[in-house]
Amino acid sequence: MDKSSFIIRHMSEDEVPLAVDWAAAEGWNPGLHDAQCFWAADQQGFLVGIKDGQPVGCISAVRYNADYGFIGFYILRPEWRGQGYGLQMWRRAMEQLAGRTVGLDGVLAQQENYRKSGFQFAYRNIRYSGRFSGITSDRAAESGPGLSTVLTSMVNGAELAAYDSNLFSTARPAFLSGWLSQPAATASAVIAGDRLMGYGVIRQCRNGFKIGPLFAEDTAAAEKLLLSLAACAKGEEVFLDVPEVNTAAVVLAAKYNMAKVFETARMYKGPAPSVALGKIFGVTTFELG
Repeated sequence: MDKSSFIIRHMSEDEVPLAVDWAAAEGWNPGLHDAQCFWAADQQGFLVGIKDGQPVGCISAVRYNADYGFIGFYILRPEWRGQGYGLQMWRRAMEQLAGRTVGLDGVLAQQENYRKSGFQFAYRNIRYSGRFSGITSDRAAESGPGLSTVLTSMVNGAELAAYDSNLFSTARPAFLSGWLSQPAATASAVIAGDRLMGYGVIRQCRNGFKIGPLFAEDTAAAEKLLLSLAACAKGEEVFLDVPEVNTAAVVLAAKYNMAKVFETARMYKGPAPSVALGKIFGVTTFELG
């Protein structure tokens, strides 16, 4: 088939919601305000494939710094699959991330293809789903003796950013600023005295709510955050994406009868970031890491 009319270019800010809509059509259940937050991470991080003047596919290649990037939103409209357009977009995205360690969360069907491109399996991320109908803000407040939750706006911004960068593996100030302040979301931190013990964000999605990240120093702090954030969902479905290697996080999800609904493989091309996975009780997003 003639591919001469196929071009790949950077998306404008106004076009990023299209990628999010396509992700929703794939069943990925994005947040209501993901487009604005994702765009802030890298304003040239989203690519669109154009065929005969019409957008037919997309991929994100977000550059966090000179050493680390992340692939996501790898979507080709169904009627255009199997014709080589997706591979062209993939190659362009990888060119954009050249010289960096590159991470992604790969669905089962694509993992072998990623291996062929030099990616190595690191661990599985498991999406859990549950309802916290009996969890109120008062009950959440009673959990975790010696711990308290506050809005992240009440925490020193530099301290919170440093905490996040240690567990994400690199600083992401532009993304973090928007993520913490997005509409239809709550960002909370857990503290013990004057010590920051973790933080998390819950945001409204097309269906229910997602918690991510859920970073905490230990299980008690993670549970305190989980209950506090889940109370914001007011009984609606809550999703949490857990690194399977964090057994304490898996046990915590099971404690509240959360069920496995989906999984991805976290894979890296290049040296995997050195982070304390035992403190990651929920990843931020599958799309941006």
